[in-house]
Amino acid sequence: MTTVEQPCYTLINVPTDSEPYNEMQLKIDLEKGDTKVKIEALKKTINMILAGEKLPGLLMTIIRFVLPLQDHMIKKLLLIFWEIVPKTTPDGKLLQQMILVCDAYRKDLQHPNEFLRGATLRFLCKLKEPELLEPLMPAIRACLEHRHSYVRRNAVLAIFTIYKNFEFLIPDAPELIANYLDGEQDMSCKRNAFLMLLHADQERALAYLASCLDQVTSFGDILQLVIVELIYKVCHANPSERSRFIRCIYNLLNSTSPAVRYEAAGTLVTLSNAPTAIRAAASCYIELIVKESDNNVKLIVLDRLIALREHPSHERVLQELVMDILRVLSSPDLEVRKKTLALALDLVSSRNIEEMVLVLKKEVAKTHDVEHEDTGKYRQLLVRTLHSCSIKFPDVASSIIPVLVEFLSDSNELAATDVLVFVREAIQKFDNLQPLIIEKLLESFADIKSVKVHRAALWILGEYAVTPTDISAVLKQIHQALGECPLVDTEQKLLAGEPTDETNQPTQQATTLVTSDGTYATQSAFNTAPKLKKEKRPPLRQYMMDGEFFIGAALGTTLTKLALRYGEKTSAAKRNRFDADVMLIISGIIHLGKSGLPAKAITNDDTDHLLFCLRVLSDRSQLIIEIFDVHCRRALNDMLIANEIEEVAIQKLKEKPSNKIQADDPIIFVQLQPDRSSELGENVFEMSLSQALVGGRPGASELASINKLNKVTQLTGFSDPVYAEAYVHVNQYDIVLDVLIVNQTSDTLQNCTLEIATLGDLKLVEKPQPIVLAPNDFCNIKANVKVASTENGIIFGNIVYDITGAASDRNVVVLNDIHIDIMDYIVPASCTDIEFRRMWAEFEWENKVTVNTTVVDLFDYLKHLLKWTNMKCLTPEKALSGQCGFMAANMYAKSIFGEDALANLCIEKPFNKPDAPVTGHVRVRAKSQGMALSLGDKINSSQKGHIKVATV
Repeated sequence: MTTVEQPCYTLINVPTDSEPYNEMQLKIDLEKGDTKVKIEALKKTINMILAGEKLPGLLMTIIRFVLPLQDHMIKKLLLIFWEIVPKTTPDGKLLQQMILVCDAYRKDLQHPNEFLRGATLRFLCKLKEPELLEPLMPAIRACLEHRHSYVRRNAVLAIFTIYKNFEFLIPDAPELIANYLDGEQDMSCKRNAFLMLLHADQERALAYLASCLDQVTSFGDILQLVIVELIYKVCHANPSERSRFIRCIYNLLNSTSPAVRYEAAGTLVTLSNAPTAIRAAASCYIELIVKESDNNVKLIVLDRLIALREHPSHERVLQELVMDILRVLSSPDLEVRKKTLALALDLVSSRNIEEMVLVLKKEVAKTHDVEHEDTGKYRQLLVRTLHSCSIKFPDVASSIIPVLVEFLSDSNELAATDVLVFVREAIQKFDNLQPLIIEKLLESFADIKSVKVHRAALWILGEYAVTPTDISAVLKQIHQALGECPLVDTEQKLLAGEPTDETNQPTQQATTLVTSDGTYATQSAFNTAPKLKKEKRPPLRQYMMDGEFFIGAALGTTLTKLALRYGEKTSAAKRNRFDADVMLIISGIIHLGKSGLPAKAITNDDTDHLLFCLRVLSDRSQLIIEIFDVHCRRALNDMLIANEIEEVAIQKLKEKPSNKIQADDPIIFVQLQPDRSSELGENVFEMSLSQALVGGRPGASELASINKLNKVTQLTGFSDPVYAEAYVHVNQYDIVLDVLIVNQTSDTLQNCTLEIATLGDLKLVEKPQPIVLAPNDFCNIKANVKVASTENGIIFGNIVYDITGAASDRNVVVLNDIHIDIMDYIVPASCTDIEFRRMWAEFEWENKVTVNTTVVDLFDYLKHLLKWTNMKCLTPEKALSGQCGFMAANMYAKSIFGEDALANLCIEKPFNKPDAPVTGHVRVRAKSQGMALSLGDKINSSQKGHIKVATV
């Protein structure tokens, strides 16, 4: 919505490092100095008045020696001076000297220079004394006929402000402006005039709009914006007028100004719920997102489009525009793409899912040709969207799987891991797709480049390859990816330079070389081939040579599952052959790990696991076979169900609760009912009663609510001459300090100023103005502080006042520090295990906090930690249940500034000591040092508080 243009003055190059001036020196400079000296003296005078100094002796000096000057800089500084200087006596009467000032500005309103006229008109908007404005009204009216648009525009603004504040000075202002509007041609002047009629006389504004309704599209954008605002107000106040002006809004959707189109679309949605109107507004939003280059604009309009979907009747209309919404993916910004894909996924239906999949396939193909810093994350985003599409619409899964499996060979490990997560879920849920998934997975197995992806692929193949043909194909792929067996013998041959089956076979191919004396010589490939490829190994063996023997343990599990399943469906001879082959591979991995050839030796855990696999194959116990063949898949199914339940719960939290009231429900008087959720505000009845009981004493507003008392900070002592306390109200990026100041003396405190400074990423928006406190009086002062990041901030300062009015008689009361709680900016959030591990590896700062508490139960300590840190536990509750001597859990939270906070809890307690307290560590990781330190301090303070409670 448009706002009234407000005057703005800027003081330029005010020196702060010069020696302070006294009133006498300023008076001399203003009387006898040249123009430059007078300018500097006037600047110093303005700064001293803004700092709270009283300079009554300079007023007449400035009127006599500065006001008659015609220098433009002096004229500009005088506008600021007359705005801030006291114009009345202590009893409220206008100073006699101001009559001279009024006459000077009457002359400036008739000055031939348009800048002086316009600047003077803007200054008059700030005057609050009707006695000064009354003699100037004829000159202000005359400025409406000036030749220059700058003067006319500011004249309209001055008339508007004067009419709004002092209607008796110009009672015919609406009629005057309406007549002026009919003959005006300049768009900025027409905008100001129409804006005044909008707020002062809507009937005249409507009459003018009706007279030029067909010409609205040819108006300037600033006037069109005001017209949209008028239509919005009129149609909401009088719905019968909608049919009269809704066609105008439709026409403004085609305006050349993006701002007008945006406002028109928003107004159209509020005025009509017709599908045609919603479709037109949504199409306008989409065009704005596609054509605008500013990412902030894209995100703002995209949020409006997402909000449009929340209405149940609008969602069906937006479903038809899914393909248009996907055009926004042409934007290179990752956040825009992320929101667009989420919106399209929510809107897609069975009618257009195939078209959406085709578009996403094209986007996947584009990412292979473009290398950008966000390309990998965008690929991961596309993978997740296609994953969700296939789960939501199983019919298209068969066409999505071949596209996604290609990502397994991608160098971006995040995208490849997400593909494996999708494949694991798809192969579990869709039995008919299992053969296709196994086939595609075997085709891409050799091209995988990441050890984590190879490990996950081995698990899927070992779990879902059930037919003898598939099992034999999997074993063949493992042999190719592992290389010639036994592994140790093959490695020793490579180190000795002997040819193996993996190196290129000797051929008769010869290479012609030029010797040092210029003659030609022939070199056989027999000598070069083994040396050139001596270090090249198959991928699985290369991982183990690098010390990654965890994949060897995973390979042993996969081979054991395959052997157990293969033995049940084939003859004894084939089973024995298969078992022998598998045992050779497993024993070869153990031998390789202990041979000293790899970079790191195999761990004891991996060795025990591989030996256990050999024992399973030799014994073939029915209980162990059931664990390998049944319980593993059942655990996956339980995990997928738990994830679905969590996603449904998260979705319900995002949805706005609908208030359903049954016919037989009792009537609830909200004003008389305490609000348990603190969402409806305070109990009005109790608050009014509390205010009545305290009798309007100082601080009554703070005493009225128990919730407010928790956030009240005492700034001074009760015996100080000035008592102060502050209520700290946190509102996202702003902190509002509502400071109560009480004069506990019998003196009048003059120039009482609250001086505030900040430490950390806090910034004081504006300096509180000085006040005068009568004896035993009180007042409230508000100060706004901007917050830039989630770090512990401190607000400190003092209260300065004087009693006699002299600057030398200054008194100072030092205030206690206000510590800002970072928990006001941290909210629980969710992320996948893959994202958690990625962020854990990327974040630079870690804060390790030792657990020091009297809590004796592991789960109780976890709940206590989650309550104090506003974090969410990512580890499923089922995994944390049961009796155990240790606990490990991951936690995650996000700040309102977009900062991520990770935490890992590792605690334990001995079994033989039930009353022993929990011990362990909490490791906090964040991208910024302040975030990690702040959360660590919060955990430490929570432990101290818990110890105190437990001790008491």
